[in-house]
Amino acid sequence: MLRYIAKFQTRLAAVRDHYEEGATAVEYGLLVALIAAVIVTIVATLGTQINNAFTTVSNKLPAA
Repeated sequence: MLRYIAKFQTRLAAVRDHYEEGATAVEYGLLVALIAAVIVTIVATLGTQINNAFTTVSNKLPAA
């Protein structure tokens, strides 16, 4: 009987490890999505500011 209990515990541990691997993949996916969203926001903000800076400098240059 003790042998069956040990086998059952081993299988439960394997199932638990399998689900934890899936949870880890989801966590990494969420982390990548968050990092991508931050990068897009920063690029959009800096892109607008850089565009405004170039426009200002271009307007102050004498016409050729």
